[in-house]
Amino acid sequence: MKRPDVEVRTLSAHVGEEVTVTGWVGSTRVHGRVAFLDVRDGTGVVQAVVVKKQVAPTVWDAHAILTKESAVAVTGTVRVEPRAPGGHELEVSGLEVTGQASDYPIQPKEHGVDFLLDHRHLWLRSSLQWAGLRVRAEVEQAVHDFFYQRGFVRIDSPILTGAIGEHAGTLFQTDYFEEKAYLAQTGQLYGEAAAAAFRKIYTFGPTFRAEKSKTRRHLTEFWMVEPEVAFLDSEGNMRLQEELVSYLVERALERCADELELLERDTGKLGSVRPPFHRISYADAVARLAGMGREIEWGADLGAPDEVALTEGLDRPLFVYNYPKEVKAFYMKENPDDRRTALCNDCLAPEGHGEIVGGSQREDDLERLLARIREEGLPEEAYDWYLDLRRYGSFPHSGFGLGVERTVAWITGRPHVREMIPFPRLMNRLKP
Repeated sequence: MKRPDVEVRTLSAHVGEEVTVTGWVGSTRVHGRVAFLDVRDGTGVVQAVVVKKQVAPTVWDAHAILTKESAVAVTGTVRVEPRAPGGHELEVSGLEVTGQASDYPIQPKEHGVDFLLDHRHLWLRSSLQWAGLRVRAEVEQAVHDFFYQRGFVRIDSPILTGAIGEHAGTLFQTDYFEEKAYLAQTGQLYGEAAAAAFRKIYTFGPTFRAEKSKTRRHLTEFWMVEPEVAFLDSEGNMRLQEELVSYLVERALERCADELELLERDTGKLGSVRPPFHRISYADAVARLAGMGREIEWGADLGAPDEVALTEGLDRPLFVYNYPKEVKAFYMKENPDDRRTALCNDCLAPEGHGEIVGGSQREDDLERLLARIREEGLPEEAYDWYLDLRRYGSFPHSGFGLGVERTVAWITGRPHVREMIPFPRLMNRLKP
């Protein structure tokens, strides 16, 4: 009778049973007449023990030809073994090689980053990459759960657009049936339209920036979560951000403990991430940075080193709010208490990870929005539909964008966002 195929993550429910695990060989070792195989199936790793005198010669011979990443079907009895990966092992009775691997490129030695990125399709199988992307998957599911529980409607915004969402210098342009089109920098403008229909919405998808940057925090294609809420002001917007970020951290700690341990993440540094977050105005932030000896003047945007300096030693993220409107996007609402600034904020993660969220109250005054579009030299005709939102029942509203890769890099403690997306797109990388 064929033994049931089971996943490694469920082995605790099959102790004493004979089952079959299908997966890939991570490593093999032999001690006399006993062989040990580490087999991963995508849900975990199990140690399979082959005792020569207890198996058919064909099984022992099959073990002898195994190489790293060969695909196998291993049949055996599940035993509790605290010293083994996952706390269980298989006492092997059968072994079938379903896909022999030869000369697997990634070996247990030091490889350069370019080599690993060239082999990203294989690097995904490595334990640290596997763990990081498992955390990403949990964070993404937590995003959907958070908004669903709060009555938000998910809206899928277009990838091809004629309207510039951020800065013209960071656009990917393409021909679109004798018109110019751009890969979307944000789903926000469309989210604002949807908020007038559904009140509370969020978009979630890939966004694109043609930034010529090679820093550890930048990708040309990345994923953003962008809620938009009608009748929400800037203060309420920051509360929503800290609730979401805290929820994502809590979910990762609760459901990804094994992955975070594999990544050697000091989870104690995440235990204090709960509302309220620290806050500082842009003006006070500039004064603080100047007091540290940093060369910065009011009106300049904050760079990554400035963000690191501001968050040094903090136990939870920091909101920097009310930036000068000249360094922010045209759609941000002017601050009535200081017309030089906008009602906006960046949420900076501690431990050197910097900005993970950017948000603002949106400009709901038609004439002021039109004036900002003209100041930026943007084509008014491309924003006719966007301006209609202010012509027909304008309303106060706010929203933000959370970068998935930056957030997961912070939660996992990894230094570079390129490891937080399955196939990173960088200035010099379009393959694989």
